[in-house]
Amino acid sequence: MDTEEKILVLGKSAQYDLCGNYLCQGTHRIRSGYGQWIYPAVLPDGKEIKLFKVLLSNNCSNNCNYCANRLERDFTRISFRPSELAKIFMALKEKRLVEGLFLSSAVEYDPKKTMEDMIKTVEILRYNYRFNGYIHLKILPGVTPDYIGQAMRLADRVSVNLEAPSGERLKRLSIEKDFDKDLLSAIMYINNFMEKGLKPRAGYTTQFVVGPAGESDRELILLVDKLYRELGLKRAYFSAFQPVKDTPLEDHTPTPLLREHRLYQADFLLRDYGFSAEELVFSREGGLYLPADPKYVWAMNHPELFPVEINTANREKLIRVPGIGPKSANRIIHFRKKEKIRDLETLKGLGVVVKRAKDFVLLDGKRVRDKNIQLALFRDEIIQAV
Repeated sequence: MDTEEKILVLGKSAQYDLCGNYLCQGTHRIRSGYGQWIYPAVLPDGKEIKLFKVLLSNNCSNNCNYCANRLERDFTRISFRPSELAKIFMALKEKRLVEGLFLSSAVEYDPKKTMEDMIKTVEILRYNYRFNGYIHLKILPGVTPDYIGQAMRLADRVSVNLEAPSGERLKRLSIEKDFDKDLLSAIMYINNFMEKGLKPRAGYTTQFVVGPAGESDRELILLVDKLYRELGLKRAYFSAFQPVKDTPLEDHTPTPLLREHRLYQADFLLRDYGFSAEELVFSREGGLYLPADPKYVWAMNHPELFPVEINTANREKLIRVPGIGPKSANRIIHFRKKEKIRDLETLKGLGVVVKRAKDFVLLDGKRVRDKNIQLALFRDEIIQAV
């Protein structure tokens, strides 16, 4: 198999490790415009770069029930040699097709040997080719702390895919992986290394397969909140399950993409808005309310906190208002140092989504919405649903 064919096969295999490979707009998943094995990623400083996203190998020795690369599935199995993959990446970089690398792999026979080859690939890039750009390196389940430390020294970001929120849930996806021993322990080691000063500049991330394990949104959000608060997690990713042919879960119902979207919105509230998991509103079964975003649902369930006076509220109160985010809250605070905000047009000009915010604010002591029976009914609908 020639190099181009290997790139196509292992690039396609990498699509199942999403981590932002798609943008969810409403209920539709949109593939990036860069091609199957090149996709855009946003760095911590807000800069977007093009990543070469690829597996070192798709020849997996595990039999995860949902995975296209599982051992018992019949498909083309190939691997790169570390020197081969490093050379390919540099050729793509010289053509200005890519700027960074996202390297993962199936577990080929032994996780330690596969992790060694992944690390060797990055070492060749760093030391032989003097590449100082962005590298995201996946940490494979079951590797020992020394491999984790090496990965953290070489990469700008590392990640451990938890896949499920608990050991009981993970058993429905994979009988070979041990949640505590293989996955959660890796995150604990990462946190220990960071506390000792070994900190990849873009931190570490995790990812969950949403749906087939039967987990609730509450289970996912509670765990993610704990990881943010106690173990230094930088970002969580949620991948709505889509069945793959010739796997044990090929007939399992796909997870609605809207559920994935709501989980990301809830995650933003934890990371950027100061919410805790306990504050969010879930149904009795632990689900987020799909017809509306979690921040709006929370606001509708706390009428005692509204309306908020735009001209005097502190930043913490402002970002709790639907339609106001961290950036627009900062703009409001800066603007009102010069003059009062008295109309919706001014709010709109500051980046506020007025149609969401207007029912929850005062402008110089005045309400800016009409009494709306339909709004009240919608609020009752939300409260009954949750």
